[in-house]
Amino acid sequence: MIIEIDGYFFQVLLTGKKCSKQQLKQKYQQSIELTNDIKDLHNVFCRLHNFEQIPYDCDIKVEFVIDTDTDRIYSPSY
Repeated sequence: MIIEIDGYFFQVLLTGKKCSKQQLKQKYQQSIELTNDIKDLHNVFCRLHNFEQIPYDCDIKVEFVIDTDTDRIYSPSY
C-alpha cells in the first residue's frame, strides 16, 4: 500500500504492508509518541513499521493520507 504523510514542511510517500485505517492510526500514534521533531516522523514511521520512502510524485494514487497538521487520516477522493 502507498500512503502520503502530508505536513506543513513536507510531503512524503511511503510504501508498506497493507493495513486498515484503524491500524494505520495506531501506527501513526506510536510514531508520534517517539518523534521529537515532526520533520522526522516519516523516518520513525518507516523504522517502526517496515515502510519505505519512495520518491514523491503527485500523480501517484495513495490509499490514505496522514495530515500531520490536523492529525487526520483519510482516503483521498480522486
